[in-house]
Amino acid sequence: MIYMFLAEGFEEIEAIMPLDILRRAGANIQTVGIESNKARGAHNIEIVADTTLDKISDNIEMLILPGGMPGTDNLQKNEDVIKTLMKAYENGAYIAAICAAPKIFGELGLLKGKKATCFPGFEKYLTGAVITGKAVEIDNKIITSRGAGTADKFGFALTSLLFGNEKADSLRKTMQFDG
Repeated sequence: MIYMFLAEGFEEIEAIMPLDILRRAGANIQTVGIESNKARGAHNIEIVADTTLDKISDNIEMLILPGGMPGTDNLQKNEDVIKTLMKAYENGAYIAAICAAPKIFGELGLLKGKKATCFPGFEKYLTGAVITGKAVEIDNKIITSRGAGTADKFGFALTSLLFGNEKADSLRKTMQFDG
């Protein structure tokens, strides 16, 4: 199962665009409310999540963390989020984060020697990472992206990993994305 964690103050476009792209590709993905089945984004858009953190399965193929503030901090201070993230990582699942959220990976030591990118100004939190500044960076099972303006590229990169480049390219054309 693919899970996208939604904490209060998440960046809406960083959640909705990759979620939409992945669902169009046929991904089995659920949004996960951290505190309840609802989460209000940084721009006051409320989302009703598919499930809650206490109800997710241990069988995680990919875990996605949208950024935004204070959403990233709310994810990071939740012990169950961190436990789930570490378990997914240790079990070889893909872990993906965009904007400020890669700081969670960095502060957990998951980016040491790995290529990564994040929202400008958050590089100091990516402990040990090789910071590239690219729109999306994939290093083995860790995927990071810069921010709201790269949410489409992030979504298509995740689609490519799960379904192949051909599926992602076809979807990009269908959805009328350039490049």
